[in-house]
Amino acid sequence: MVQVGANPKESEVFMTGTLHLDDITIDRIIEDEYSFESARVFFPTLTESQLAESRSWMRTFGLDEQDQIVLCFQSYVVRTPHHTILVDTCIGNDKFRPGRRRPLITHTKWMDGLAALGLTLADIDIVMCTHLHVDHVGWNTRLLKGRWVPTFPNARYLFSKKEFDYWKQRNDVTTVPYFEDSVLPIVAAGQHQMVSSTLELNDYVRLMPTPGHTPDHFSVAVGNGRDAAVLTGDLFHSPLQVRYPELSIRSDFDPQLGIQSRRSFLERYCDTDTICCTGHFSSPSRMRVRRSADGFRCDPVND
Repeated sequence: MVQVGANPKESEVFMTGTLHLDDITIDRIIEDEYSFESARVFFPTLTESQLAESRSWMRTFGLDEQDQIVLCFQSYVVRTPHHTILVDTCIGNDKFRPGRRRPLITHTKWMDGLAALGLTLADIDIVMCTHLHVDHVGWNTRLLKGRWVPTFPNARYLFSKKEFDYWKQRNDVTTVPYFEDSVLPIVAAGQHQMVSSTLELNDYVRLMPTPGHTPDHFSVAVGNGRDAAVLTGDLFHSPLQVRYPELSIRSDFDPQLGIQSRRSFLERYCDTDTICCTGHFSSPSRMRVRRSADGFRCDPVND
């Protein structure tokens, strides 16, 4: 397993243990995990007293010795009796991304991670992007003979219509590179399905609106008639936001709405058995929400 503060090499693949819930399995494919940015920069309203109070427990939960937030970039593979679903698709290969740790990645072992689960590209039935940010859409497409084509030939790609329309409008004014190379080719290929963020796919999979980070960010609840697990996307970026739900990152679309979404989520799942599979927490990335004397805490769910 990746350790907090680790810097995976481009040639490495990082897998973790399978989570078994009823007749569902959930696996992670980690594309990268590293110290991303100073906590005080990442969370502009984080106070020195909040950081001091949190250092001891955050040292093994996503804060390195230089007080930088450790982020994991990963996809989740959910297998139900009906579908094999990929939730969020990381950054991808062959795409120039200024400002990232590695602006151009030509080859990672992300696909090897998929193969390690016994899956091929053709086995993915549904791709869900919790929102349309650069690090959640990258493997939607791959470069083939100079063209961006859908990576998963048999998949339906579910996009929130409200989310898509927002980014389409933005892209019409000023080009959003990752929207051009990782979202629009799916539409051009006719493999997309525009949905509401309240969609109930079936008894096993349901979408849950958790807006704020983006206009129509959603989480994905899975379980046979119950929320055995929820894949939270970017509703939370760090356990600090469980302890302090009022913390927003500087790129949030609507910080106040994001705060409301976090508090509502924490109240809903506090002291339940539901496992929260987060998008960016350092490994193991999975938690249960528990009540603490003055708010909430997250208890890690290890492999």
